[in-house]
Amino acid sequence: METNIKSILKTYWGFDSFRPLQEDIINAILNKKDTLALLPTGGGKSICFQIPAIASEGICVVVSPLIALMKDQVQQLEKREVKAAAIFSGISSREIDLILDNCVYGQTKLLYVSPERLLTKIFIERFQKMNVSFLAIDEAHCISQWGYDFRPPYLKINELRAIKPDLPIIALTASATERVKADIIDKLQFKEDHKIFTKSFSRKNLFYNVRYEEGKYPRILKILNKMQGSAIVYMRSRRKTEDLAGFLLQQNISADFYHAGLPASLRNTKQQNWIENWCRVMVATNAFGMGIDKPDVRLVAHLDLPDSLEAYYQEAGRGGRDGLNSYAITLYNKNDVGNLKRHLTLSKVTPEIAKKIYQAIGNHFDLAIGSGKNQTFDFDIYDFCNSFQLNALQAYNSIKLLSDEGYLSANDAFFIPSRIFVRAKKHVLEKFEKENPQQGILLKHLLRRFEGILDQYVQINEVKVARTLKIKETNLVDQLLHLRKKKIIDYQPKTDKPRLTFLEERLPVENLKFDTQKIEQLFTVRSNNINAVLAFIKNQAVCRNRIILNYFNEQSENNCGACDVCRDVLNTQKKIPQQEDIKMAIIKLLATKPFNLNEITESLKFNATTVSQTLELMLDNKELERDQQFNFIIKQS
Repeated sequence: METNIKSILKTYWGFDSFRPLQEDIINAILNKKDTLALLPTGGGKSICFQIPAIASEGICVVVSPLIALMKDQVQQLEKREVKAAAIFSGISSREIDLILDNCVYGQTKLLYVSPERLLTKIFIERFQKMNVSFLAIDEAHCISQWGYDFRPPYLKINELRAIKPDLPIIALTASATERVKADIIDKLQFKEDHKIFTKSFSRKNLFYNVRYEEGKYPRILKILNKMQGSAIVYMRSRRKTEDLAGFLLQQNISADFYHAGLPASLRNTKQQNWIENWCRVMVATNAFGMGIDKPDVRLVAHLDLPDSLEAYYQEAGRGGRDGLNSYAITLYNKNDVGNLKRHLTLSKVTPEIAKKIYQAIGNHFDLAIGSGKNQTFDFDIYDFCNSFQLNALQAYNSIKLLSDEGYLSANDAFFIPSRIFVRAKKHVLEKFEKENPQQGILLKHLLRRFEGILDQYVQINEVKVARTLKIKETNLVDQLLHLRKKKIIDYQPKTDKPRLTFLEERLPVENLKFDTQKIEQLFTVRSNNINAVLAFIKNQAVCRNRIILNYFNEQSENNCGACDVCRDVLNTQKKIPQQEDIKMAIIKLLATKPFNLNEITESLKFNATTVSQTLELMLDNKELERDQQFNFIIKQS
């Protein structure tokens, strides 16, 4: 078995050896053990299920909420001559039907499925017939209501296990607290002999720095001029990404911007230019970075605050994957703190608001009550909000809530190329070609040029086909649409726009049902996540790496020595001669009884920050410890 998976690694990926934990994780799932793998960003999670899928008989079903990433992985697998497919909102029912048939009767090794498609009638019927080797749950933190990106459709995954009880499951995520880990194991009904593999969250070559800064543009310019190498700068709004990229270009810094509102072809070009170092700095929203494994990123900067430490850790973790020193820098000011709190307030959506948005969406697409099931529409949320004078954040969160409840499914913009499938039987084709000689020329070309077009959807490039046939592209498209109308082919034109799918027929708003308790729980989670971010940026006493590790329940008593807090403590030690006086005052105070941090800083007549830093140093030096109430006490020898 060991030789087999290593030969697969070499044959398909060209690597001679696995990264830490990969081989153990692969062997666990091949031995039919339920497996939870926590590998931080860039840790090579996909190989952990792709290699055992290739090594096993049958098909691996991969559940993932990231459609762009699914598409990318399918393309990468097909380049390695591994047969893979993906099912997600926005592709036609007929295409889904063909893909599932090929999974039952063909040689498909990996089938990627978005969570809302898992329990559709058509999927369940085919799943029962498939020879499934195991289930892979990517972004497994989505199953937990305590995770930063809870997706209720993930809760339905264990219903697949009811159909195939002996099916092993591998769940993978880059970040999960102890509570989330326990929730994943519980919700997926892991067997008692399950395995857990956790790679340390510590990144010794990644240095965290947080600075209060009113003038962010001059500061980031100064940082970029001082440092060398590739950089990502994260900002919240699309407009801000364009503004900062323009500013940097004016200062002779090679920069570009990236957000989900750009056409997919343009986003791909921008991304590729950055990966190939034609562009040095990418200023982007959080739409950028997923699935990108650029090793030599020297700086990841946040000029707006993220919504959670999990998101921050994932984004910051895109720096320094080559093992060389990199920096994660956050610049914030008082406006950012207020904006983050307002963002939290606006993120709370009531059933009444969601119903209003649902009504507006139905009117936007002119859908009658009782119609629209499984229909997909191009949908730009900003255009929609402008048309109906709605708040974009409330609309976004309402659509997420409607998705969670199973009414809608929304995708960010990503490119889906044109696809064709010849649906007519052979005798029908022959008759049609004789009666329609012009379309017959096109049909013969399609059948000759695209292998498998009678059995599955194939991608086509209209420009190339038109050039070969020496006709205009518009003429070709007209012919394809005519053939579709005649039910000779099924033609799905390309799109690169955001898309929205009605999973059920449009309902009267009074028939919409919402779980109000779940809404409150989700708001509590978001509130806790934002409070953790605010505590992280305002912290001036504790090593930032230790805060990150402790957040993920990885205990560490060692300071990194390189984050801004650690460096400030060292500088303070050099600058403040009265530090010994502070230590003596702390020891004298604690000799009477235990005190908490606030009580100590209020009791001593020294600068509060300096007292906090001194307390941390005394903890590190084992001069102090904490009791069960988290009060400081003198360490007993």
